[in-house]
Amino acid sequence: MKIKVLSLLLLSFLSFNQIKSQDTVRLKHTNYVSVYSKSKKYPVMVEWWLTKNKVECENKLTRKDAFQPDPLLPKETDLANDYRNSGFDRGHMMPAAENLCQTPKVQEECFYFSNMAAQYHSLNAGDWKSVETLERELSVKSDSVKIWCGNIGELQKIGGVSVPKECWKVIYIKKTNEWMAFLFKNEKVKPDGYQNNIVTVKEIEKLTGFKFR
Repeated sequence: MKIKVLSLLLLSFLSFNQIKSQDTVRLKHTNYVSVYSKSKKYPVMVEWWLTKNKVECENKLTRKDAFQPDPLLPKETDLANDYRNSGFDRGHMMPAAENLCQTPKVQEECFYFSNMAAQYHSLNAGDWKSVETLERELSVKSDSVKIWCGNIGELQKIGGVSVPKECWKVIYIKKTNEWMAFLFKNEKVKPDGYQNNIVTVKEIEKLTGFKFR
């Protein structure tokens, strides 16, 4: 009996420490879910559904750049000082432009650092932005679009934040059952067009370990 109790205590202790030591945390918000790496301090995946109503409305909110820690993981996402004067953009995964047709709270959530990755401005304001525009156009045309995106690897550190080597995105158009996938190098180079960064969904699955189909 004593051995059985000790075994149960040991299993409980191991399970607790296994959970505690897990690097990624799933953070669910109104419009998106972030799978956030506590060691890299960026999301390895963010997923959300985009609909026509989320991007088209009469009275859009005014964008407010209120970058802040995620209250679901405040310590690991308190990253304002890491980004300051780093030369890197706080690159949205789920874009701010897709959170302006609901409530101020929804817009606030999209500015959590759990929805950000350190991107060169040439990527953030270039091909990455072009794909964001594409996904909004698709959502207006076909209504329901599922989007996954995330980050891979480490180029360098800015403070405690890893700068990803690559940023990826997968788009699923429900109405037509079409899939699109993109992989971008996080580099300080002139954008070459998102069409030149098209890959297969299988390639992204192999790189990330996530399954989308």
